[in-house]
Amino acid sequence: MLQEEGPIRFSKIMSTALITMYLGFSAAINLSGALAPLKSFIQRFLQWTELLDPTNLVVSIVQEAWKRSLSTVHPDSSKLIPGPFRPAALLPFTAPMVFLSMLPVKSLKSMILPQVSFYTYSTVFNIVNGNASYDRRPHESILVGAGVIASSTFFGLFPRLFQVRFSLNSILSRNVIPVVILAQLSGMNVVASRSLEPLRGIEVMDKEGSVIGYSRKAGTKAVKDTATSRVVLFGTSAFIPEVFSYFFKRTQFFLQCPWSLWTLKLSCTILVMGLMVPVSFSVFPQIGRIQCSELEKEIQSATEETELFYNRGV
Repeated sequence: MLQEEGPIRFSKIMSTALITMYLGFSAAINLSGALAPLKSFIQRFLQWTELLDPTNLVVSIVQEAWKRSLSTVHPDSSKLIPGPFRPAALLPFTAPMVFLSMLPVKSLKSMILPQVSFYTYSTVFNIVNGNASYDRRPHESILVGAGVIASSTFFGLFPRLFQVRFSLNSILSRNVIPVVILAQLSGMNVVASRSLEPLRGIEVMDKEGSVIGYSRKAGTKAVKDTATSRVVLFGTSAFIPEVFSYFFKRTQFFLQCPWSLWTLKLSCTILVMGLMVPVSFSVFPQIGRIQCSELEKEIQSATEETELFYNRGV
């Protein structure tokens, strides 16, 4: 027994050391790679198609560190992002929720679970993948998250309640308004769940990665850009399936097989989101840059750099 304990203990120590090295190496990669010359939209899009590989949901050991670290390790805290909230998990988790949220309303009860599920996941995803360079206590994130989930769900259900109460069946109330509300609430969800960033400020760095200070203006820009990308993602992902469904209902095939509408709509939602997720992540660089003249005076006086960098988050 004693002879066996030695190799086992040694393997545990080596495993711990490897994981520690991976996290440290990942943080260095995130920082050095992020502050390299900014890539074009096409280059960012191609990179995100690799980072959204579903295998990134389970990887947690040293392998392909350059690619894996960008999608599994948070660039601010250098901690592993929980599997369900990594960027690669956004599509498989939210696509069914978006599909269910856009189904015709039969009763308010049938809409509660999809709305609660979608905004709960979105809120936690935004908090986990937001900027984590400022001082934030766990209970603050919980309180902010709970409030955002409750308010987002309420505003998501309110127009549906109106539709059921007054039996509104026009194209505007049944197809257009739900898409607009989903897109706008997705953007507002980012703004609300990451509201502490503009209030307390986030780290801004020079091109060498040295922290110059904390900027509320950089925090505001980071949240605004991310919210815009979410509006594009979920607005497009909800709108295009509705357009396809509108024309599909006028085909002879639909009259013969009405059930095929839901298969088409779900497939279309997954395909559109599969394209729009990397597109929305690529619209703005994850590491943004901002002119020093646009920041607070105390930051301007602390550096001679004309351009500084910050982590926008996902």
